[in-house]
Amino acid sequence: MSLLASKMLAATSKPPAKEALLVLEDGTCFHGNACGALGEVFGEVCFNTSVEGYLEIVTDPSYAGQIVVMTYPQIGNYGVCLEDAQADHPALRGLVVRDMCYTPSNWRSERTLPDYLKREGIFAIEGVDTRALVQHVRDYGAMRAVLSSEDLNAESLANKARASEPIVGVNLARTVSCPEPHAFGQSDLASSKAFALAPPALARYRVIAYDCGIKRSILEGLVRAGCEITLVPWNTPASQVLEMAPDGVFLSNGPGDPDAVEGTYRQVEKLLGKVPVFGICLGHQMICKAAGGQIEKLKFGHHGGNQPVMNLLTGRVEITAQNHGFNLVVPSLGPLASEMEGISPAHPADLLFWAEQGIAPVVSNPRYGGVRLTHVNLNDGTAEGIAFTDIPAFSVQYHPEANPGPTDSHYLFTAFTRLMDGREDYLDIDIAKDRLEGWQFE
Repeated sequence: MSLLASKMLAATSKPPAKEALLVLEDGTCFHGNACGALGEVFGEVCFNTSVEGYLEIVTDPSYAGQIVVMTYPQIGNYGVCLEDAQADHPALRGLVVRDMCYTPSNWRSERTLPDYLKREGIFAIEGVDTRALVQHVRDYGAMRAVLSSEDLNAESLANKARASEPIVGVNLARTVSCPEPHAFGQSDLASSKAFALAPPALARYRVIAYDCGIKRSILEGLVRAGCEITLVPWNTPASQVLEMAPDGVFLSNGPGDPDAVEGTYRQVEKLLGKVPVFGICLGHQMICKAAGGQIEKLKFGHHGGNQPVMNLLTGRVEITAQNHGFNLVVPSLGPLASEMEGISPAHPADLLFWAEQGIAPVVSNPRYGGVRLTHVNLNDGTAEGIAFTDIPAFSVQYHPEANPGPTDSHYLFTAFTRLMDGREDYLDIDIAKDRLEGWQFE
C-alpha cells in the first residue's frame, strides 16, 4: 500500500487492512480484507438474503460448518447487542460481506461487529464482490471453500478446499447440542424486550425439547405461548423422555446433514404416536426421517427472511425465515392416499401443483398412517411442512420465531399448544391476528 493510500485510510473509519482470500473448491477466487479474527478456516459457502439481523445469523447454531455470505452490502451498521444473540457463541466457520461498518450507530449497541467477531475467534472478510459470489453459488451450487489471511496463493487454497471435510455425512448437531438437560422458562426471557412484547401466556404445558442446535428465540417463542421447557441433548433416549411425562416434545433446528443425525430420528420413531410432537427445520427433517422419508440436498438451500410459503390448509401465504440446505422428497413418505384418487393418479413432478389447485394432499405412510403436505415453498415448489392425520404430530421446514425475519409464522407456536390440547383444528389459525397478539402497541 502506498504512503498516500495509507494516509487516506488512516483518515477514514476503517482500520489498516490485512489482505485475505476466499477460494472455492472449483478454484474461483475472491480478494478482500480480513475484518474479524485472522487465520484459515474451511466450510461450505452459502448466502443469506436477509437485510437485517446479522447478529442473529452469526449466532444461529444451524450455520455450524458453513461460511456465510451476506447479500446486503453493508453489515454491522447498528452494532452488536448481546441480548439478540441466538447462542452463547457463534458456530459458523466464517463471514463474508461487501462492506463492514466499524462505527455503528444504535442506542442498544454494546460493541462493533468486527470487535465481536475477533473476540469470538470468527474469521470475516470484507471487500468481496458478494453479488458475483452469490451468482456463482446460484449457478454452480453450494461448495466447499476456504478463507485465509495466512496463505494468499489461490491455487494452494483451492487444493486445500477440495481436501476439506464436506457437510454431507457429518453429524454437526452433536457439536452444538447442550451437554446436559436444563430448564428454560419465563425467568429466562430478556427483560429488555418487555417494552415491545406482551407478557407471556400462563405456563400450562411441560415440553421436552431436543436440542440439535436450538436458537434462543425459538425457546422464547415456546415460552411465550405457555410452555415450560426442559432441553435435552440431541441423542436422549425416547424412553427417558417418556418417563418425564411431557405434554409435548419439540424437535429443534440444527445444522448439516439430517441423514447423519441418526441418534435423534431413531428416538423420534419411538415418540411419534405416544406424545404430541412439533418439529422445525432439522426437527422437521427428523420427523420425516422417522416416517421413512428421503432427504435430498438442495443446490444452494434456503437462507434468508423472505421466502414465500403457502399454507395449503388455509390458502394463506407466509413470508418466512429459513436456514437449511436439505429438503424432504415427498413421494418417499408413501403413495397418495385413496382419498386423493381422481385428483392425481401419482405424485406431481412439482409441488406447486398443489398450491395451484388449493389442495393439501395426503399420502399413506406405512409407519404412521396419513401424512398431509401442509406447506409449499412458492419460489421453488419444495416441501415446507407436513401434518400427520392419525397421530398428533406436525412440522415445518422454516423458522417461525422471526429472529431475524417476519412474524407471519408465529401462529405455529400457538398451533403446538392447541395440538397438546387435543384439538384437530390446531393449524386453522388466523395468522394476521395471531402475529399481532404478541406485541404491545400502547
